[in-house]
Amino acid sequence: MAENIRQGQAPAEEENVNDLIRVRREKLKALQDAGQDPFTIRRYDVTHHSNEIRDGFEELEGKDVVIAGRLMSKRIMGKASFAHVQDLGGTIQVYTSRDTLGEESYAEFKKDDVGDIVGVKGEVFRTKTGEISVRASEFVLLSKSLQPLPEKFHGLTNVDQRYRQRYVDLITNPDSRDVFVKRSKIIRAIRNFLDGQGFLEVETPILVTNAGGAAARPFETHHNALDEDFKLRISLELYLKRLIVGGLERVYEIGRVFRNEGIDTRHNPEFTLMELYQAYTDYHGMMDLTENMYRTVAKEVLGTTTITYNGVEMDLSKPFSRITMVDAVKQYSGVDWNEIHTLEEARAAAKEHKVEFEERHTKGDILNLFFETFVEEHLVQPTFIMDHPVEISPLTKRKPENPDYVERFEFFMNGWEMANAYSELNDPIDQRARFAAQDAMAAQGDEEAQHTDEDFLNAMEIGMPPTGGIGYGIDRMCMLLTDSAAIRDVLLFPTMKTVKE
Repeated sequence: MAENIRQGQAPAEEENVNDLIRVRREKLKALQDAGQDPFTIRRYDVTHHSNEIRDGFEELEGKDVVIAGRLMSKRIMGKASFAHVQDLGGTIQVYTSRDTLGEESYAEFKKDDVGDIVGVKGEVFRTKTGEISVRASEFVLLSKSLQPLPEKFHGLTNVDQRYRQRYVDLITNPDSRDVFVKRSKIIRAIRNFLDGQGFLEVETPILVTNAGGAAARPFETHHNALDEDFKLRISLELYLKRLIVGGLERVYEIGRVFRNEGIDTRHNPEFTLMELYQAYTDYHGMMDLTENMYRTVAKEVLGTTTITYNGVEMDLSKPFSRITMVDAVKQYSGVDWNEIHTLEEARAAAKEHKVEFEERHTKGDILNLFFETFVEEHLVQPTFIMDHPVEISPLTKRKPENPDYVERFEFFMNGWEMANAYSELNDPIDQRARFAAQDAMAAQGDEEAQHTDEDFLNAMEIGMPPTGGIGYGIDRMCMLLTDSAAIRDVLLFPTMKTVKE
């Protein structure tokens, strides 16, 4: 552990850190020998956090409070000293003196190290310089820190180390701590919104025999007791639709899904997905719900419907743009897909515009490649891209007026796909044919193709009502609302390659 914290330090610096660790262990042993082992303390009854003291100063001035947290600084000035204690609400100054603590307790306080966990009881007051503080009448060591905080506790600057040692990052980087507090608020706001709309939160299996509902390569594992191979889910869709069949008309789940794919600033193999399904509505209903939910969550968490990401403002107060994929491709590439009728024409257009494709790709696949190449980066303001080709949408209802396309949309902001929604296919005969097409793609080497799910087809044959469904990338939503550059910045413990010692 000590080696991890010191990674990249010069030999002299490392030797100095080792000396500090040795001194801290000696202090701990001295306490234990004196019968004052801090690790035997069971509880410390806290009454306030630092932010509550600051916000409620007028009411709390002159009254006693009890706080606990990490000692972040000490300034010894003879018979009186100042310290700063950090808790979940931030940092607050503590004034200590020999007169208020007593000679023995004050001497013990002076031995405490930055990084120690301490408890403080005392009176709330304002110093001569105007800083809200606690005048300590009790200062207790609750847990001994045996390693010094990095870089004189000004924060981890090594990004890789921040991700690997998130616990240190949270201690030393207030901005990082704020991101994860906001993430919690975002998820709570989503739940409150959906609960208010009559949705039920449910849980579905993570270990599945058929990982369907998305185009992705799954992770595989083996269940010893059953002696059967399983996969980690790549989506929440097919089990939630089973619940719609069962009569639970509005359901949602917020859960981890796993996709055996690359890692970059917007992708992590393990991420948080929210999917919801609502009977008796369609993809237009999902658009309306998405607009309302994004506005509500932003207003509740940020206090505004204007999001600023990397200096770019995105306005959630205006109606979100709605445009078909065909019209968007025509607008940004100049190619009118309504005039392309065959696979050969699609391939010719791709070659002309230097869009790379594979032999197995259909006309609809190539349209989607045009969209990814020419359109996505321009979709900064909230935009619904509607009506995708049927070949890339195996679980979606066809458009009655044009069965080559389906009632599907992807929601984009900042050039990122933020959500994916359908008027859900509820025709079991059509669904079986779509699964068969996916099986054929898998046989041709497509590792992301879906496979026929007989139990899901059985559920559909029981009878599934008209349904609208949508999946939201919660991590990307958190990135936007916290102005975070990478998905790892909003995941407490992102997937990392193991470092060999």
